[in-house]
Amino acid sequence: MNYPLVGAFVLLLGAAFIAGALWLASGGGFQKKYDKYLAVVDESVAGLNLNAPVKYNGVDVGKVQGIRLDPNNPEGVILLFAIEQGTPIKEDTTAVLKTQGLTGIAYVELSGGAKNSPPLQVIAGNKYPVIRTKPSLSARLENVLTTVLTKLDSTSNNINAMLSNENRIAFSSALADIATVTRAFAARKTEIDSAIQNASRTFKNTADGTNQIGPVIDQIGRSADSIEKMGNEVARTSASAGNTITAVGVDVKRISAETLPEMERLLRELSVLTSSLRRLSEQTERDPRGLLFGRQPVPEGPGEKRKEP
Repeated sequence: MNYPLVGAFVLLLGAAFIAGALWLASGGGFQKKYDKYLAVVDESVAGLNLNAPVKYNGVDVGKVQGIRLDPNNPEGVILLFAIEQGTPIKEDTTAVLKTQGLTGIAYVELSGGAKNSPPLQVIAGNKYPVIRTKPSLSARLENVLTTVLTKLDSTSNNINAMLSNENRIAFSSALADIATVTRAFAARKTEIDSAIQNASRTFKNTADGTNQIGPVIDQIGRSADSIEKMGNEVARTSASAGNTITAVGVDVKRISAETLPEMERLLRELSVLTSSLRRLSEQTERDPRGLLFGRQPVPEGPGEKRKEP
């Protein structure tokens, strides 16, 4: 028996078996093909490791192949995903960090992607398509807790300011004043009750008086209507009188225009006649003979000579 030949055959068979096992372990002819995608998160990725699963609605579709800081934004972390070809990564697909159970092992959950949304494409300047991200539950809780703690701190400061020594003294003084006023009201309870009853009676009497005023107001209204009617009648009478006066005025104007000139002429003639009678009377008083012998020539004065005709 050729032992060296048998040994060589066993070694070759073992090597072939190991190579086949390694090939099958790596996927062999059934190896899946993957597409690369990027995502940028603005939060801590503690607990997320390389080869961490990437799930789409809970189904494993890939793994995390790279984790590095964003050189342009120290607060950002760039994640590289290897996702099986044929996975419907759309423009509205989003990636969120999640933790699995109580172990705290992180993974990436993809969600969204409407039916009519176009597939995610590479943008100019990038090597791979970039999937949008949303803050994780822990990040949202941290933001909420931070806000709540800030408000609580502000509220605590305000309460401490309200409860300062000065405010406590003022509050105690106000309570003492309130107690004093309360005791004063309690001591005068009977008088207050009486005052309230008197006020009630006053209001009732006022209401009764208001009811009685109603008929008086109605009567005043009727009187006002009568006065208004009287005023209308007077207005109509005044209008008629005005028309009559206007007609009389026209007649008077006509008479004045026709009569006044004649009267003025008569008065002037009477004035001339009166002057003549006055002169005649004066002359008769001086020389009554004039009525019988006519007017005598006036004798010449000293030094005057009669002019011959």
